[in-house]
Amino acid sequence: MTFEKALSRLEEIARQLESGDIPLEESLKMYEEGMKLIEFCNEKLNEAEKKVQKLTRNQDGEFVTEPLDTPPEE
Repeated sequence: MTFEKALSRLEEIARQLESGDIPLEESLKMYEEGMKLIEFCNEKLNEAEKKVQKLTRNQDGEFVTEPLDTPPEE
């Protein structure tokens, strides 16, 4: 499953649960599915975050990469 498909399914589950037209048993199953999808999406986002890096220039003018959440050097 892709991140996009999981997110789309999560949105669908949320719409259905918010409608209030679903029996309790089915709501619980959908809730459990949604929780698994949230966990899946969080894992994918964490993986992507680890891969994203910031391209900056060091003091010598050379390009270097560093983690995205590193504060800029002054």
